[in-house]
Amino acid sequence: MPKITAINWKEFEKFLLFVGCKFVRQSGDHRVYWRAGLVRPVILPTYKSLPTFIVRNNLRVLGISPEEYLQIAKKI
Repeated sequence: MPKITAINWKEFEKFLLFVGCKFVRQSGDHRVYWRAGLVRPVILPTYKSLPTFIVRNNLRVLGISPEEYLQIAKKI
């Protein structure tokens, strides 16, 4: 099974927009995204390479499994 690896923030932003999140605001180098049904917003730092723990934490907030994420990432 493929593993989640570090990814550029712009690529993860494409994923967030694909799953229905909307950009709300930016504070410094952190962008905030929101989607109906979420308990808290998704925070995306604008690092060149997002560490895997940030990707996993944001997937947990979205309620998306790593397997689903990898399938969606292949499509976009």
